[in-house]
Amino acid sequence: MIEHRWIERVIADLQRRLGGVSPRRPIDPAYVERVVDFLRTYADRCHHGKEEDILFRDLEHKALEPALAASMRELVSEHEWARATTRRLVSANASLVAGNKDSTPDVHRLLADLASFYPKHIEREDKDFFRPAMAYLTADEQEAMLGEFARFDASLIHEKYRQVAQDIEAES
Repeated sequence: MIEHRWIERVIADLQRRLGGVSPRRPIDPAYVERVVDFLRTYADRCHHGKEEDILFRDLEHKALEPALAASMRELVSEHEWARATTRRLVSANASLVAGNKDSTPDVHRLLADLASFYPKHIEREDKDFFRPAMAYLTADEQEAMLGEFARFDASLIHEKYRQVAQDIEAES
């Protein structure tokens, strides 16, 4: 899945940057904000959103073998962990931006946790879940799902920037 490849590229950059920065020295908070935006919008809302709102929804109506059904539940749990970890990262980064240097180790730890999580999560999805799951869907169901994915992608930018507009209005 092409989305995995883009996520891997951002995570690889994050891993490189973390490797060159001591946990005692702050990583650029603006970079953290860009990573958070990517993870929230692209990795979570776009990619995980399509999985949970479309693929997993359709698979719930299938008689999946117990191991595959359990794997799907675990993937949802992993998505929830990534969301919660990203929320904690936002909070720690905001504290750092506000001048609390004691937040530096938290920012590093949370970035490292996410950088460690995503490659393993992607590998599980690519190798252990998607291929076996596709066997439960007919060619017509797969084609319909691709169309739904495209419509989901098209609406995503409008969703994101409607929220930006609402946030701007709320600030005034």
